[in-house]
Amino acid sequence: MTIASVSSVELSRNYNAVTHFVDRHLDEGRGDKIAFLDDNGSYTYAELAERVSQAAGALVALGLEPEQRVLLCQLDSIDFPVVFWGAIKAGIIPVPVNTLLTESDYQYMLNDSRARALIVSAPLYDRFAGHLASHSFLEHVIVCGGSGSGQRSLDDLLATASAMVNPADTTCDDAAFWLYTSGSTGTPKGAVHRQSNLVQTAELYGKGVLGIREDDVVFSAAKLFFAYGLGNAMSFPLHVGATAALLAARPTPDAVLDRLKQCDASIFYGVPTLYGAILSDDANDRTRVSNNLRLCVSAGEALPDEVGRTWERRFNVPILDGLGSTEMLHIFLSNRPADVNFGTTGKPVPGYELRIVDEHDAEVAKGEIGELLVCGPSSASCYWNQRDKSLNTFQGEWTRSGDKYFLGEDGYYHYCGRTDDMLKVGGIWVSPFEVENALLGESRVLEAAVVGKDDDQGLVKPKAFVVLHEGVAVSEQLVSELQAFVKERLAPFKYPRWIEFVDELPKTATGKIQRFKLRDRDQAAH
Repeated sequence: MTIASVSSVELSRNYNAVTHFVDRHLDEGRGDKIAFLDDNGSYTYAELAERVSQAAGALVALGLEPEQRVLLCQLDSIDFPVVFWGAIKAGIIPVPVNTLLTESDYQYMLNDSRARALIVSAPLYDRFAGHLASHSFLEHVIVCGGSGSGQRSLDDLLATASAMVNPADTTCDDAAFWLYTSGSTGTPKGAVHRQSNLVQTAELYGKGVLGIREDDVVFSAAKLFFAYGLGNAMSFPLHVGATAALLAARPTPDAVLDRLKQCDASIFYGVPTLYGAILSDDANDRTRVSNNLRLCVSAGEALPDEVGRTWERRFNVPILDGLGSTEMLHIFLSNRPADVNFGTTGKPVPGYELRIVDEHDAEVAKGEIGELLVCGPSSASCYWNQRDKSLNTFQGEWTRSGDKYFLGEDGYYHYCGRTDDMLKVGGIWVSPFEVENALLGESRVLEAAVVGKDDDQGLVKPKAFVVLHEGVAVSEQLVSELQAFVKERLAPFKYPRWIEFVDELPKTATGKIQRFKLRDRDQAAH
């Protein structure tokens, strides 16, 4: 497939993202085209624009002012884009948050963001009810998709709102929305994104790498609150006038495959653990998905090459593995539809520059492991109210990814692990992902996570936590067989000295393995 060359988008100083992503579709004749499909029905671009204008007017009528925050804890349905874009149209800052967090997490985010309003899906309301009175900045609570909480409903609010016709007078550099980091390494941080960031990722990656088109129907298992899902199922399709299918429920393998078939999806976005779970059932193949499916995308964690190869063989469609981050909003390093190199993260997305540096920030030679830095037009401005962490991450034009990589002689980037997860064994860097990938090549292994553990002499060695396929029996012989399997494929010093079998691995809601929890648990046990 040939994809047109693209470059970053030049924007005027006065710019509100809603004009591009929502309002212009009416001028361009897409008013009757389906913009979103959710569990309750379909919604045209004209209906989307009308609801967004009503949401903007409703938020202003509540007394919210430009740059004040509204926290969104919403399941994936039409209400999410309506409120998200409605807030941006009014110059108010939406802050979407993970729908799978605890009460204490939501307390922290409400306090940290100083949100004036909370918009929450009815099934999630109970996680807020017990602490709503404790937030001095919070003035309004609005419930969507249900009633009975005693709070105002979003449907009622929109029905009585006066539509806001013209967007707020914002600039391309104004804060537009926040996204909290996923917390795979600790406390979430609010990344502040500008009005201009969404169109840059949609043009550079959505159009420039994926080649997303107006006739595409996309489905993302990654939810809209996640930076990955926000691009996949909202800004990318709205950039070109495509259609996005949404799923409120948890993306189980069966639910995902059913939705891909029902909506006739042409592009699917998942995470490695989901692809692996789908492949664990031999009955899942091309017959379970749309005949139009032409591309699959993976991010959130590096895609094991065995998963990529097996998927392409069974589903006859490639998975493009890519690297993105909350801080950069979406994928900036990726494989291409016509250039898939399994086991690598591909090459830089046009419009982004990459460097790999050592601990002194000097560039390393090809083949040497270092930290990946990225420069591009979609970087967040800062972490909200976190000066030290902002200074450590956002350094001039460059953003530290926190990922360890090396650049191969062939020009492809190879993932080694998160900076905090890397192991130094005998003075040599060992990539947890490399060991995990080797283990996943063994047919009895479903998932694996590798962390460092001190041996009897206080020296760090790899330890593997392994989830086995259903029906595989645990034994000491199996431990020895898995260790021998890794030794045959990697340098001997990289094999896991210990293997612990577990029922599941701790993960964030976005599918990232929380290795720090495994390290903490292991240390507590000893």
